[in-house]
Amino acid sequence: MFINSSDAKVVLKKKEGRTIKGGGLWVFDNEIDHTEGSYEQGDIVEVHDFDGYFLGYGFINDASKIRARLMSRTMEHPVTKELIRQRLENAWNYRKSVYGFEADGLFHYQGTISDSCRLVFGESDYLPGITIDKFGDVLVIESLALGTDRMKAMILDELKDILLADGIRVRGIYERSDAKVREQEGLERVKGFIGEAFDTKVPIIENGLKYYVDVENGQKTGFFLDQKLNRMAIRSMSKGARVLDCFTHTGSFGMNAAAAGAGSVLSVDASQTGLDQAAENAAMNGLTDIISYKCGDAFDILRQMEADGELYDLVILDPPAFTKSRASVKKAAGGYRDINIRGMHLVKNGGFLATCTCSHFMDEEQFFKIVKDAARSAHKTLRQVSFSQQAPDHPIMVTNEASYYLKFYIFQVLDEM
Repeated sequence: MFINSSDAKVVLKKKEGRTIKGGGLWVFDNEIDHTEGSYEQGDIVEVHDFDGYFLGYGFINDASKIRARLMSRTMEHPVTKELIRQRLENAWNYRKSVYGFEADGLFHYQGTISDSCRLVFGESDYLPGITIDKFGDVLVIESLALGTDRMKAMILDELKDILLADGIRVRGIYERSDAKVREQEGLERVKGFIGEAFDTKVPIIENGLKYYVDVENGQKTGFFLDQKLNRMAIRSMSKGARVLDCFTHTGSFGMNAAAAGAGSVLSVDASQTGLDQAAENAAMNGLTDIISYKCGDAFDILRQMEADGELYDLVILDPPAFTKSRASVKKAAGGYRDINIRGMHLVKNGGFLATCTCSHFMDEEQFFKIVKDAARSAHKTLRQVSFSQQAPDHPIMVTNEASYYLKFYIFQVLDEM
């Protein structure tokens, strides 16, 4: 069964299409010479090079700077329901393989145990614009592109059927397509239940800890699954430590430190709602006596702590993306530099700093240089302990630089000789 097909063609200008010819999936509006035939927005069209060479099938949206997003590269594989199901099966089989899905319905991976993961990661699973997270027995979908937005009901039906074959029954689905970027696609921002309503505080398990995920009002889809392994990484240096966890969101880094035997944890966030959720999560795990909370701007709090002469064995910096465009990278670099200088000043000699960026516009080399420059300004020497990226259920496609966004370092912080 063909999906939203048309007889239209998109023809590129000569010497354009470098992204899709390099393995990417996007065709930008300024790369197109002309279109042929009629179509509705979101329809599947053929994409051809200037000389008529077939480049693939993709869905079109004249309202977006990303004018076409490829769904298939070969003429023998038009966009059908069967193709979409195969993409979903491939995505699920990948997660099962790398995450060690067991008969108990849980993922067992590198010492972690979880009932949650990202099932679909947009272009990295050849399903542009769609993100689907599994939190326990609930799915949360974020749809950011018109073409796949028109397919989302079918995508969800097929995915539920695939999961059921492995004994996973989906209790409910919530949509979090409320990101501002939808407006760039000419789409309204929407959120709400798809199907029957349910309690939107969803219990999950990760790394032996219990959390409530607020799928209705939490940031993004409610919980940052991409930091799963990085949360485990800070445990080894947390035993007996005095820990400062900045930008804690719902408390996950601080809870991992506390569960590993930290002497005390102070979790900081600008959102009192997030801190209230963090406190509830800590109570569920019997960690209330170890973790305390402070609401406010992390930059201001760190400056005050520095002025007060506070020192910690481990400081964790997990800020939101300071840059969401190439134009603001330089400004964002100042923010990252400042927060890392403050963080280093609060680490006692021989203690540890965990620091990261979640912006794909801030590449690995740039971020490392910023942290290195911050150490010089703070008169500290760094000894790198580890470097990691997002968890493998958020796969990085080498042909899509936007899929590589999380860079996470752990350093030992030493006073200058």
